Amino acid sequence: MNRRPVITIDGPAGAGKSTISRLLAERFSFIYLDTGALYRAVALRLRSQGWDGREDRLAALCRNIRVEMRKVGDRLRVFTEGDDVTEKIRSEEIGLQASRVSAVPAVREMLLSVQREAAAGGGVVAEGRDMGSVVFPDAEVKFFLDASVEERAKRRYLELTAKGDAVRQRDIEEDLLLRDRQDRGRSIAPLVCPPDAVIIDSTDKTISQVVDIMLSAINKSGHLCRLHNKYP
Repeated sequence: MNRRPVITIDGPAGAGKSTISRLLAERFSFIYLDTGALYRAVALRLRSQGWDGREDRLAALCRNIRVEMRKVGDRLRVFTEGDDVTEKIRSEEIGLQASRVSAVPAVREMLLSVQREAAAGGGVVAEGRDMGSVVFPDAEVKFFLDASVEERAKRRYLELTAKGDAVRQRDIEEDLLLRDRQDRGRSIAPLVCPPDAVIIDSTDKTISQVVDIMLSAINKSGHLCRLHNKYP
């Protein structure tokens, strides 16, 4: 039996990767792999351990953290020490800490095997910062999804206020700029656009327009041709 392809979607925070990845995964009946959730789970665990922000303590603390992904229904959920933290890791504070944590080589090495194991059988849409460049360099189809920082901040603001969170759009924009600097400037697996990725600027595009562009690129790639009867 042919191995089903891996599709990667990389890009900065707030570009719409999660929403688009879920839709693509649903379209092809693939697994949605939210790799950023793994780093958020580590950050959440560090906070519960009383991490004071000192980077020289990170490696030692992370050695005692166990993170795994389990398939529950048709979704992968994130667990630390047996506790399902999938819904607990979505705050802006945890996201900012996750960006710092992701720069630690020991953390990236620990989570690399978790990510690759989750995608071992193919049939995965993986989103993150280094999916196409480091984690799955041989992925059959790669995308890099971008948007202006103003648009990303606006989207995140609407998302958070819809949940009842009291946030300011300007603060979100500043956090995104900081995360961009951290993600692009780290020495280990920085945020880069893979040379063989399809680049999409979603600033002035709707979700459906982005999905249509991706579906067109996937069809042109030919990697799903053998699956079209099952994954239209």
